[in-house]
Amino acid sequence: MPSRPTARLAALTVAAVCSAASTVVLTTPAHAESVRIHDIQGDTRVSPFAGKQVTDVTGIVTGIRTYGSSRGFWIQDPAPDADPATSEGVFVFTSSTPQGVAVGDEVSVSGTVSEYVPGGTSSGNQSVTEITKPTVTVVSRGNQVPAPAVLDARSVPAAYAPQGDPAAAGSVNALTLRPGTYALDLYESLEGMNVRVADARVVGATDPYTELWVTVKPHENRNKRGGTVYGSYDSQNTGRIQIQSLGKAADFPDANVGDVLAGATTGPLDYNQYGGYTLVASELGTLEAGGTQRGTTRAQHRSELAIATYNVENLDPSDDTFAAHAEAIVHSLSSPDIVSLEEIQDNNGATDDGTVAADVTLAKLIDAIEAAGGPRYDWRAVDPADKKDGGEPGGNIRQAFLFNPARVSFTDRPGGDATTATDVVKVRGKAALTLSPGRIAPDSAAFENSRKPLAGEFVFRGRTVIVIANHFSSKGGDQGLTSQYQPPVRSSETQRHLQAQEVHDFTAKILKAQKNAAVVALGDINDFEFSRTTRIMEGDGVLWSAVKSLPASERYSYVYQGNSQALDQILISPSIRRQCSFSYDSVHINAEFHDQISDHDPQVLRFKP
Repeated sequence: MPSRPTARLAALTVAAVCSAASTVVLTTPAHAESVRIHDIQGDTRVSPFAGKQVTDVTGIVTGIRTYGSSRGFWIQDPAPDADPATSEGVFVFTSSTPQGVAVGDEVSVSGTVSEYVPGGTSSGNQSVTEITKPTVTVVSRGNQVPAPAVLDARSVPAAYAPQGDPAAAGSVNALTLRPGTYALDLYESLEGMNVRVADARVVGATDPYTELWVTVKPHENRNKRGGTVYGSYDSQNTGRIQIQSLGKAADFPDANVGDVLAGATTGPLDYNQYGGYTLVASELGTLEAGGTQRGTTRAQHRSELAIATYNVENLDPSDDTFAAHAEAIVHSLSSPDIVSLEEIQDNNGATDDGTVAADVTLAKLIDAIEAAGGPRYDWRAVDPADKKDGGEPGGNIRQAFLFNPARVSFTDRPGGDATTATDVVKVRGKAALTLSPGRIAPDSAAFENSRKPLAGEFVFRGRTVIVIANHFSSKGGDQGLTSQYQPPVRSSETQRHLQAQEVHDFTAKILKAQKNAAVVALGDINDFEFSRTTRIMEGDGVLWSAVKSLPASERYSYVYQGNSQALDQILISPSIRRQCSFSYDSVHINAEFHDQISDHDPQVLRFKP
């Protein structure tokens, strides 16, 4: 295929405004400027031509997007300048399906340069430089698409992003790009250009939106199951990149963590709301299975108490996942004695009619567990007030305890409800809850529009164990790792810190009443084992996150944007930790798989009280 036009086409002009098929005569506004793509992109994140009209911007069409709300096509200048900071590609936004252009066309585009922020300016996301309200003239057809830039372990820097300008709230928008120093600068310098990854390992499974994540750095914080572990705020894993496709959704591979996209995956580099820099593939590598298998954990010994936490992702009676969750609890978790469940919805799920009871939901799960060969669990929970605990509107999610009455007993102290707080008293030298099950500080501002911790007393082999089930507020609203603000602001932490303090203080009350009390605080903490949230809970040796007993490469329960990370945790009181007779397991059955029944992996603690 020739690299330059073999024949000139007679003034084929396509208007791509409202009616992409209409033909217009290309005219040049008096104030429009004739520039090259690298001039438009400039050497910072925001175009120096933003808001201006440009004319006769030439390039080769490298990809066409015909779906979604951002329809249009990418063009790339086949004659780059010498500045590595300036991209040679740009997206032409047509709003409707582009007509009259094809990959390999040389086109001349006139329009307005715009900076589009996926997710809106409040998201903190970076902007995408686009040419909008375009008129497009096809100059020639059948040209060779510019060779892709290769993303690999050698080309992507180890440092993630520069520090933002403090005078601009930490924004990096005005900083000159340094693509040889920072990964985010490299990706920005390639925005809109044709890029390629080869033989890339999958580090984030295919999701319902036909996206997956790969790494171009095969040794970067790799774990034995093929994922990339997020182990600190300073190690963002620069080799991760999201893959979408310009092809049919049905043709997108169902990939799990540890699989490989063998061969070349090539296409324009875009930036979107839900993952930042994204290779939108016109050519997808061939999926090769990595052999990642769902995990299991051993059964507890007769003298060991096994406690698990499991986020079952908005489970309600209309779901078809009860049998699968039951199989997981019985066969993957080996039927723990106590299971703290998060995201149990009320009896009619998202229907918003004032229903708050979840007895039908829990009974259906208990029946399924028994049918799968597990024990006949009993349960305890406290119904929330309608629409006061966040989550899916109408769903009224809450934590609940399942327990095997053949192995443990529950100490019932009635009176617990949505708004009444349980407390700690000392009874015959031992710590006891005033309400069991009961909620911790339900009227605290820390738990406004969020789940309230559920506390309960259990007895195993004559020893009381107090269990606190948690589901802290989500990370919604935090700026992403690819944000224009560096380091990104984690605004959701504020509430989790308050929640962590409440749980810490309640646990401290228990330990004040009984120094050697066995306390387990567990659940979907929605924060990492190295986070300040966890440190607040642990404060002054009150609790300790037992996931830290695992090697660093195994500390994860969730995969987000290709980062394997620990959001689900089990924290233990000093008397449990001191015995050194506990074992901990993060059981990987969901987060790494495209056919997951929850987005969280359960955690299991076994110990001898």
